[in-house]
Amino acid sequence: MKSSGIEKLARQLQRFHGKSLGDLAMQMGFAGMALAALAALMLWAPAASARTCESLSTLRLPHTTVTEAEPVAGGAFPPRGRRVEVFKQLPAFCRVQATLTPTPDSDIKIEVWLPASGWNGKFLGVGNGGWAGNINYFALAQGVAKGYATVATDTGHTGTGTDARFALGHPEKLVDFSYRAVHLMTVRGKAITAAFYSRTARLSYWNGCSTGGRQGLMEAQRFPRDYNGIAEGDPASYMTHLMFAAVWPSKFILENPAAGIPREKFPMIHQAVLRACDALDGVKDGIISDPERCRFDPATIECKAGDSPSCLTAAQVELVRKVYQGPVNPHTGKQIFPGLAISSERGWRAQVGGGPREIAINYFKYVLFKNPDWNFSALNFDRDVELSDRRYSPIMDAINPNLSAFQAQGGKLIMYHGWSDPLITARESVEYYHKVVATMGGLASTRQFARLFMVPGMYHCGGGPGPTVFDKVGPLDQWVAHGAAPDKIIAAHKTAGKTDMTRPLCPYPEVAQWTGSGSTNDAANFVCVEKKSAR
Repeated sequence: MKSSGIEKLARQLQRFHGKSLGDLAMQMGFAGMALAALAALMLWAPAASARTCESLSTLRLPHTTVTEAEPVAGGAFPPRGRRVEVFKQLPAFCRVQATLTPTPDSDIKIEVWLPASGWNGKFLGVGNGGWAGNINYFALAQGVAKGYATVATDTGHTGTGTDARFALGHPEKLVDFSYRAVHLMTVRGKAITAAFYSRTARLSYWNGCSTGGRQGLMEAQRFPRDYNGIAEGDPASYMTHLMFAAVWPSKFILENPAAGIPREKFPMIHQAVLRACDALDGVKDGIISDPERCRFDPATIECKAGDSPSCLTAAQVELVRKVYQGPVNPHTGKQIFPGLAISSERGWRAQVGGGPREIAINYFKYVLFKNPDWNFSALNFDRDVELSDRRYSPIMDAINPNLSAFQAQGGKLIMYHGWSDPLITARESVEYYHKVVATMGGLASTRQFARLFMVPGMYHCGGGPGPTVFDKVGPLDQWVAHGAAPDKIIAAHKTAGKTDMTRPLCPYPEVAQWTGSGSTNDAANFVCVEKKSAR
């Protein structure tokens, strides 16, 4: 086989990175031995010379089958879901579909979208939601529209985001879902990108929320060389314990039927919270900027006699306390998972008023107990948590606060979480960040590479009355590529597509404070200040 093409690619790689071939291969994210992984590119005869999209169908990589490589004209990709505008505005790109089979039971689908022109020289991985089971086409489209070579995966199975039946009897598929699929997607995606453009991406970023947030933290913890920068939000990072938190209110109601709260009362509870805490930040706007300062007691809205839509019974007050408390071990009192944050009340319908959440029930049926007929009433918050920790936490959870390997290779991490998230409590991100700070040498040291931005009034990954619309990848790129650490991120609230408020998001534990003059709907009139108490 002629080696001139590979030698040319190697010289280009060295020019871009100034590293040895082994180091280069590792920077590209290849798994296993660095030189062996780089040699995988040599299996494709026209490696460095062929640039057509169709020619990528002949690309051979370990445990990988390219099933389709086709050019897509600008605006020609079929719209998906309700958010169709981004697809209509897509530039022309090369769409590569591949199947990865690292084990005999693996069936990982990935798609790599490569801008036909105007590639910015960077690579972007995007995440999933829930139990995954599908390709995130919207995120792919967003990435390509900004000039990124973008990759996504279904994590190794097909299904809805609430369905975990794929894991029953298929332990390798659970590993694929937990971390292997995203890592290999990244490795193969970089190789396909390098083959198409005849040069490797000079920088690689991750962007994901919810399950995508967990995936981002998992990458930083397990595969710190995969990405130069990671933006992760509202992460399901402590996924096994999150499953117990998701059914905690329902278990209490099952054992105390009188505690059930009609959904119509949730807005009333939220209004009581606003009366108690909205003005603490000096701006009465229906947004609680710092829920950690709020000391709301649900007993203040307890009914004086009987029951009514404007108050809570004594049993319902106790349920509200349980929701804020979060699940604890009934024998030791040890916290299993933080409770929902104050200001999340309007979204309690899913977790408090709708019975046990399906996404969690699927975990217990198809992963933990491997019994489709398992009954929710049998759940034990002592014995079953211990079993879950022993069997699945090492596989599924991304909770290691030691990010020294990620930091050492220059990685930057932007974390964010909506304070009003009713599905994954914002308090979990705060708790994890405190652990990172304690592990990585203090706040000042940690902020050199990792910053947390709490978003007032934001629900799960978006929506809500707060400043919920903001760029995640742009500030990350500025930090990684130019050394400009984000001291604030400007976020907006939009109504019917039009911006009606902007606010700065501040690196925790700082909060945005109004200067006392000018419109409170303009971010220019706010400054980031250290709050008196972070906890």
